[in-house]
Amino acid sequence: MLSVAASAADKVVKLPKPNLNRAGTVMKALSERQSTREYASKTLSLADLSDLLWAANGINRPESGKRTAPSALNKQDVDVYVVLPEGSYLYDAKNHQLTLVSEGDHRDAVAGGQTFVKTAPVSLVLVSDVSRFGDAQKTQNQLVGAMDAGIVSQNISLFCANAKLATVPRGSMDATQLKKVLKLEDAQIPMLNHPVGYFK
Repeated sequence: MLSVAASAADKVVKLPKPNLNRAGTVMKALSERQSTREYASKTLSLADLSDLLWAANGINRPESGKRTAPSALNKQDVDVYVVLPEGSYLYDAKNHQLTLVSEGDHRDAVAGGQTFVKTAPVSLVLVSDVSRFGDAQKTQNQLVGAMDAGIVSQNISLFCANAKLATVPRGSMDATQLKKVLKLEDAQIPMLNHPVGYFK
């Protein structure tokens, strides 16, 4: 469970304001970026989760609602889901909070057969709602959604490098099960995921 968050009964988890004064530079983060598949059992603090989600795809220009990650035509198609031992949540960037989607531990759906994923205290699932581009069946729209997810993924990797968090970007997952767990529509496609934790 999150060290500051309460139980699975929480329908909404208010996140603390992101710390925009964290030390570090982009060049330092790039030099330290790595893929890590081992995680400490320590739960992620709510402050670290807050900063991680804001860095991933939070709102950095409140007056326009624009994000830390660019998206094609500014359609903001990528939603970030947070899979925790106590439940799965949708990151609400506008209100900087988590909204409960499903109770219970569904990290096995993120793992997709790779058991190391289940040892991470948090997994982020990047879902592109390609209907925001129009025709959800159009191959071009699905490709653009995948590219937008890749941009969010890089934000996650760079933040984790700077914050001394362990992560790895993954395309493997049980997408069918995740769509059920996260209650996704057909046009909402799980593109990538990131298990995240402290270094072991």
